[in-house]
Amino acid sequence: MKPIWTGAIGFGLVSIPVKLYSAVQGSELDLTMLDKKDHARIHYKRVSEITGKEVPWEDIVKGYKEGERYIVLDDKDFEAASPEKNKRIELFQFCKESEIDTIYYETPYFMEPDKGGAKPYALLREALQEAEMSGVGSFVMRNREHLVALRPFENVLILDQIRFAEEIRSHSDLDLPTSAKVGIKPTEVKMALQLIKQMTGPFDITAYKDTYTDALLKIIQKKAKGQKIVTPKLRVVHKQTTDLMEQLKASLAGNAKKKKAS
Repeated sequence: MKPIWTGAIGFGLVSIPVKLYSAVQGSELDLTMLDKKDHARIHYKRVSEITGKEVPWEDIVKGYKEGERYIVLDDKDFEAASPEKNKRIELFQFCKESEIDTIYYETPYFMEPDKGGAKPYALLREALQEAEMSGVGSFVMRNREHLVALRPFENVLILDQIRFAEEIRSHSDLDLPTSAKVGIKPTEVKMALQLIKQMTGPFDITAYKDTYTDALLKIIQKKAKGQKIVTPKLRVVHKQTTDLMEQLKASLAGNAKKKKAS
């Protein structure tokens, strides 16, 4: 793997040289956009709105519009805004991982110690494991400041990019039901709890696969052989009803049958 960022973790007066790597990869198929008429590939071009001509990457700069003009920025300007954050992930507090709501998590990265960083890296990893804590900090990558949570995962330190509070939209304008308004009954809650208990088990991420991509690949292979594609009809598990209790009872009965069969 190729590192996407190199710098250091600031942990008090301890500095840990590290390399940052992407921790995820897509599982979706690589599909290409084509012209419907002749299947020619579709390309995006960076075109000047004044000349109408394509502009090469080396001639493209970034600018901020102020009034009727643009203030052009270069790499030195971005670094000057906060030079220490461009090369240093400063941890400014520690907290329980459960204190950070999942809505804030965005992108995970693997961290590897760089030259001279092996011992302090291992020390921080072991300390976080024993304390069952995450470190919270910030740094700048790709000309943008990121809030991050640092945590141990098996034998590696994971850097989770997390969103700032202002990046989460308010849900106050959504039309959300209250239990009293829709008339939730205690017996319905009790039945729902029974269903949850029946479906409760240890979480094993390896048990779940991207079945949609596999199914789509099979369709592609059939089309390549000239075979006809038949869209399967959705199977109705039980009679549709607006009675919530009936739906819960049918769900409980269905899960009980599955457990017996397995």
